[in-house]
Amino acid sequence: MDPHAATPPVVFDVGDEGFVTDVLEASRQVPIVVDFWAPWCGPCKALGPLLERLARESGGAFRLAKVNVDEAPQVAAQLQARSIPLVMGFRDGRAVAEFVGAQPESAVRQFLAKLLPSEADQLATEGADLLTGGQPEAAEPRFRAALAAQDRHPRALLGLARVLADRGEAEAALAELDQLTLADPDVEHEAEHLAAEIRTQIHGPGDGIADTAALQAKLDTNPDDLAVRLDLGRGLAAAHDYEPAFEALLEVIRRDPDFADQAARKTMLDLFELLGNEHDLTHHYRAALARTLFR
Repeated sequence: MDPHAATPPVVFDVGDEGFVTDVLEASRQVPIVVDFWAPWCGPCKALGPLLERLARESGGAFRLAKVNVDEAPQVAAQLQARSIPLVMGFRDGRAVAEFVGAQPESAVRQFLAKLLPSEADQLATEGADLLTGGQPEAAEPRFRAALAAQDRHPRALLGLARVLADRGEAEAALAELDQLTLADPDVEHEAEHLAAEIRTQIHGPGDGIADTAALQAKLDTNPDDLAVRLDLGRGLAAAHDYEPAFEALLEVIRRDPDFADQAARKTMLDLFELLGNEHDLTHHYRAALARTLFR
């Protein structure tokens, strides 16, 4: 962050053009409370000053965006601001709480308490920053403290799983990810991707390409050995040799879709997750898998 950059205002006006940047994107850094109001709205005149005072008293813990619905009809329509005052709280790019109508200060403070980061949130954020900065040893205690403060905190579970996976404790990392529930879509996607990455690595032969050569030699001797063919596909996947990995795994499925508890299909699904929906191999082999399973 630029130390010379101007501090963003705690209370600010926003309209149709700036809403995505100034509210949705900004809420990934700090919670944003949006006050939908209009000059002709009597209850808005009572609630607005209360929200502004609490925003300034928070010391930057949250920022208050004021939306005049008469001047921002697109945002008002998109967020269904039919009755005002409408107050919405945004975190991580999405709305997480709201209330309608003028409320007493005690009720507004309860709303803010649910919106603002908890102790566990703060610890998980500190851990993530340390992990990004290359300090996993310092990050791990933060993640564990976050989980002590809030059982199954999604970002703490994800962060701890990353630490464990990087340390080679694959099974322990997967156990942490298995506990992750009711997370926001971004966290769920990161967790699914990490789990797929871990499973792809732990199911491959330990010596990578050298072992896959030995497996291929065994398969050349006995093409009907599905266990060897499955190990070959997993080994190639672990070595990032994806196209021949897909071919080996698909052949296992052609011969016996249920072999080893459908391990070949599950490995292919992990590879689709790793490569992403837009990758050419994902497109090709997802279609090939469907044809094989539903022929």
